[in-house]
Amino acid sequence: MSNRLAALLANWFPEKDTCQWVLASIIETQRSSYRKAGAMMLINSLGKSYGLLSGGCLEADLKRQAQKCWQSETNLTVCYDMQDDSDIAWQLGIGCGGLVKVLLQPINRDNNYLDLLTLKNQLDNRSACFYHIDTSTKHATSGSNNQVLSKADSSLEPLIAIKPAPALVIFGGGIDAQPLVKIAHTLGWFICLVDSRTAYARSAYFKEADLVLNQDYDNLEQSLLLPKADAVVIMHHNVSLDARALQLVNSQNNLAVASYLGLLGPQHRTEQVLEKAQLNATDLPNKLANPIGFDLGGELPESIALAILSQAHATIEQASGKSLGYFPSNISTNIANSIKKVVSHAG
Repeated sequence: MSNRLAALLANWFPEKDTCQWVLASIIETQRSSYRKAGAMMLINSLGKSYGLLSGGCLEADLKRQAQKCWQSETNLTVCYDMQDDSDIAWQLGIGCGGLVKVLLQPINRDNNYLDLLTLKNQLDNRSACFYHIDTSTKHATSGSNNQVLSKADSSLEPLIAIKPAPALVIFGGGIDAQPLVKIAHTLGWFICLVDSRTAYARSAYFKEADLVLNQDYDNLEQSLLLPKADAVVIMHHNVSLDARALQLVNSQNNLAVASYLGLLGPQHRTEQVLEKAQLNATDLPNKLANPIGFDLGGELPESIALAILSQAHATIEQASGKSLGYFPSNISTNIANSIKKVVSHAG
């Protein structure tokens, strides 16, 4: 299951009144931590939890702390400090070496479900917003000041910027689009698959896709069905259809705003596609990734899908896509030479 907030709220919503719930939010970090301030998870009294605040180090203890919230019906702040060897963080084996402060808040009808229903509605409508978390210690029935805002308010802290999951629009419903859809689904992205051919883009082939459009592209010119895209991938294996998709990207506002635009195939073929579309590369609303994806190696559809989504992910997150580095060797030259000699002697 995706750890994106929209997915967590989707799991919480149908069970919100069947048991007790707690919202656990990171409100402060220092030095290294697995996740940063604003990360949230949901815990219930049946032992279920949705989301992660660490790599699995804190979650068991947070479930124990959640019981105190239900018993006292008050908010609770827990601090895990790996910098202090007397802190419980050492017993939990947290390896990041930083401090993580978590606020736990009971969720119920009396405190308006911490305004999570409004937040869920915003995310379901794919609307960005801000979520203010009231960090004061309050009784659960005294009301909560957690609230969803449409714009930032500097007087409210902490205020978390909430964005809907990235929207991926794929033109081309061939077999090699299936792993692309599956990986994007694992990432928690919103996926729209489009193909005008009747034998393609069938929901039965793409069960993880949120929206499957099997329509003539002329009808999509003014369509309200196409989501506001963050990434567009064109992969018909058909020059004419690829050209038509590029024309749509160039003319349809919801597609033109995409941060990432990629076209499958070699560059000499792309020249044919652009010529067919009567477009220059400079006419397009964004740089065209072609050949598409990062150079990860591998020729299978799964490897290509990973390469495409890695590049799209880096572009959306405005990251470099470069390696984060390698840990330097601590083995001294003399020791390394000794090892070589032993290995050589051993044959």
